Amino acid sequence: MSQAQPLIIDVHGHYTTAPAALGAWRDLQIAALKDPSQKPDPKALKISDDELRESIEKNQLRLMKERGSDLTIFSPRASFMAHHIGDFETSSTWAAICNELCYRVSQLFPDNFIGAAMLPQSPGVDPKTCIAELERCVKDYGFVGINLNPDPSGGHWNSPPLTDRHWYPIYEKMVEYDIPAMIHVSTSCNSCFHTTGSHYLNADTTAFMQCLQGDLFKDFPTLKFLIPHGGGAVPYHWGRFRGLAQEMKKPLLDEHLLNNIFFDTCVYHQPGIDLLTKVIPVKNILFASEMIGAVRGIDPQTGYYYDDTKRYVNATENLTDEERYAVFEGNARRVFPRMDAALKAKGL
Repeated sequence: MSQAQPLIIDVHGHYTTAPAALGAWRDLQIAALKDPSQKPDPKALKISDDELRESIEKNQLRLMKERGSDLTIFSPRASFMAHHIGDFETSSTWAAICNELCYRVSQLFPDNFIGAAMLPQSPGVDPKTCIAELERCVKDYGFVGINLNPDPSGGHWNSPPLTDRHWYPIYEKMVEYDIPAMIHVSTSCNSCFHTTGSHYLNADTTAFMQCLQGDLFKDFPTLKFLIPHGGGAVPYHWGRFRGLAQEMKKPLLDEHLLNNIFFDTCVYHQPGIDLLTKVIPVKNILFASEMIGAVRGIDPQTGYYYDDTKRYVNATENLTDEERYAVFEGNARRVFPRMDAALKAKGL
C-alpha cells in the first residue's frame, strides 16, 4: 500500500448497533441477580447472520464507505461491559456472548472488521480470571487486541493503579501474544460522573498519570497501551505532565512513556486534532473515530458529523503526507502486529 493512498484503519470501534435481542438477554441476566431461578441460558440468545449483517450494513459499514475508512478494530460496546454488575460469572458469561458477536461480524465482513476483546473483569476479582477469555479470543477468534477497564467498579476507583502487580497476569499475556490494550472504562454507576462526557475522559487522564507515577514499562518494555478519546486531558495539559514528571525525577516523557503509550484521534473538532498533532509525536497517534458512539450528531458549525474524524486528520496543517500515512495506517500496523500480520496475509 503506497503512502499516497494509505489503508484507513480505525482502531476504535464498538458494536453499538447490536440487535435488540442482545440487550433484552442482558436485561434478563441482570434481573436474575435478584432471582437466580430466572437466569437466562446463553443458548437462548438467537441472533441470525442476517440480523448481524443488517445491523452493520445500515450503520457502521455504511458510514465507513461514506467517510472513506477501510478497516475497523471492533470490540463490544464499551458502556455495555458494565463490569460492576454481578460477579465474575456474570461478567464471564456476558463477555463471551459479546465477544462472539464481534467475531461473527469479523467473519461476515472480513475485509472491514477485525476483533478486539472485552475482558470478564469484576470488582475485587483477581485479573487472572480474565486469561481464559483473552486466550480464547486471540487463539480461536484471531482478535488483535483487548479492552482493559482500569475501574471495574464503575466510577468508584477501588482497584489498584495500572502500575500495580495486581494487573501483571494480564500484562504477561499481552506481551506473550504481542497485543496492545485500549484502556477503556465502561458505564459510570456514580452519578457524579457522566459516562461519556466525564468518566471516560477522567479515566483516560488517570491512566496516563498512573503510568507517569510508576515504572511499569521497566518491567514490561514491550507492553503497549492505547489511551482513547485523544488521551483525555493529557495533550491539552502536556506541560503539566512534563513538569510533574520532572518533579518526580522521572525520565523525559518521550523515554518514560512514549515507547509504550499511544493516543487515538477520537477528538471531535478541528482545533482538538490540531492540538493533538502539534503536541504529541506523530508516532504515538493512531486514527480512530469511535463511530457510532458517544457523539452522534452533526456539528452546526461545520455541517458534518462530529465523529467524522478522518476529515480533521486530512485538514490539519500539522501533518505531512508521510505523517498522515503513519496516523492512518503505519502506526496501527506497528501497535497491532497481529492485525498487521492478518493484513499481510491478504496481500495488503
